[in-house]
Amino acid sequence: MSDDPLDLVFSALADPTRRAILSMLLEDDMAVTDVAAPFEMSLAAVSKHLAILARAGLIRQEKRGRVKWCMLDPDALRGASVWMQGFGQFEPVNLDDFERFLERELTGSEAEPQPAPSADPTA
Repeated sequence: MSDDPLDLVFSALADPTRRAILSMLLEDDMAVTDVAAPFEMSLAAVSKHLAILARAGLIRQEKRGRVKWCMLDPDALRGASVWMQGFGQFEPVNLDDFERFLERELTGSEAEPQPAPSADPTA
């Protein structure tokens, strides 16, 4: 496994259980046992997920008395967000229009393209 911070973040986010844990921690800090409660897996399995999230820098864990608490790191997704925003410089592609364009180009058809149905439900 790579030690690149961006690789660690995306690898951690690839798992639905870890994404669910992050969503739970959006609400508030939680004890490990409370994080584990909604999942049908052992506490050890949830702890492994938490360790992956912590290694990726998405969460922090601290011991408060005898209880281990988990909290989101406020800057956790900054690097991933900056990386993804780099793709925002391109206009979104209408795949239906692109498919019709390719079909015309590949078949040599000069037929007028049919308007695509609007994807906007308000239109």
